Amino acid sequence: MIKTYIKENESRILDELFSLIRIPSISSKSENKADMLRCAERWKELLLEAGVSRAEVMPSDGNPMVYAEKIIDPSAKTILIYGHYDVMPAEPFELWKTEPFEPVVKDDHIWARGADDDKGQSFIQAKAFEYLVKNNLLKHNIKFILEGEEEIGSPSLETFCEKHKELLKANIILVSDTSMLSADLPSLTTGLRGLSYWQIEVTGPNHDLHSGHFGGAVANPINVLCRLISDMQDDKGRIQVPGFYDDVEPIPQEERELVESIPFDLDKYKQSLDVEELFGEEGYSTIERTGFRPSFDVCGIWGGYTGEGAKTVIPSKAYAKISTRLVPHQNSEKISLLVKDYLESVAPKTVKIKVEYLHGGEGYVCPIDLPAYKAAEKGFEKAFGKRPLPVRRGGSIPIISTFEKILGIKTILMGFGLESNAIHSPNENMPLDIFRKGIEAVVGFHEEFDKLP
Repeated sequence: MIKTYIKENESRILDELFSLIRIPSISSKSENKADMLRCAERWKELLLEAGVSRAEVMPSDGNPMVYAEKIIDPSAKTILIYGHYDVMPAEPFELWKTEPFEPVVKDDHIWARGADDDKGQSFIQAKAFEYLVKNNLLKHNIKFILEGEEEIGSPSLETFCEKHKELLKANIILVSDTSMLSADLPSLTTGLRGLSYWQIEVTGPNHDLHSGHFGGAVANPINVLCRLISDMQDDKGRIQVPGFYDDVEPIPQEERELVESIPFDLDKYKQSLDVEELFGEEGYSTIERTGFRPSFDVCGIWGGYTGEGAKTVIPSKAYAKISTRLVPHQNSEKISLLVKDYLESVAPKTVKIKVEYLHGGEGYVCPIDLPAYKAAEKGFEKAFGKRPLPVRRGGSIPIISTFEKILGIKTILMGFGLESNAIHSPNENMPLDIFRKGIEAVVGFHEEFDKLP
């Protein structure tokens, strides 16, 4: 029945999704501030059309929140569905094969910024809800909370949750903002890494200098910054900040055995990335490195002259943005101080260094024996024809651990993304087949959730 409903309504469903995607709700850019409110208002309209009895755009310390609910019975169980309506910037535009904010369907894929992360995946939740309501199948309460700051670390959501604990009260949280192993190998995310993110500024002379007149006499801030960054990780992939690994727990043997059972083609993985060899912490497999171990990355670096042609200059300043992915039990604020103290202690006196902590969040683990997790497993089985594998993923959704801390409830990470969906990159997309199966799987989850005691 759900397949028929999707088929009969697909044109309308895609038109509604595209109306969201066309709004460039980029939270990291101040020029898109008005678009954030437009997108929130559009979500409100669409949720009302889907069948919620109450929907409103609520203020926060930053971008507005969208809250909606359908209360069947105050004494019934309640599911809180979380998503985010903000998206990453679309640059570099020249690498897109289509217009990033003008969605198109081509080769049975939706192509656009937000097709997956997270407008497409959040819309899967909304349309599953719509199906249940319009067919009188909804037997429990549903609440929606959609934020507009996930891509910048959800700075306003914790305060919002604290202020509206009663409003957000639920038995479980359901999120579609993660990925599967592949289209043929469905999986449920059982863990997320945390995050700490900094910007570093290194200052040398008080103005740019002629490299011929001053080269060899004055430290070059870019050279110093590159050396500082290089020294933060050894040739075996170990992060060199003292105390960094203090709270990292060894991978349990039973989980290592589970990881080994996951089909993984190392050669195909390298080919898909067009790299000859991989690099990571010695002693761990690729899946363990990206799901169970912390990591260190330079996300951006700049300074000096980068225009066309040559300009012989020793720059006054150099900058970098760096991040660490953290595992459960590592505290992002503790790590932020460790890295700051380390860099300030090892920076040479030839320069001044400023380490600014931008944002971060904690990791999360979902027990696979949780009844709601079992309901999600069965939902996947109904849609994909096979039981999903439990997998820890390397990405971060900092608010998930915050939900547990403030609201005291667990989250089921029922995501449908694929590596090939290219989230955060040019040519983001979502296969229509996965979009349809996602709706079917979420409907199956709700049906199984009703059977729980």
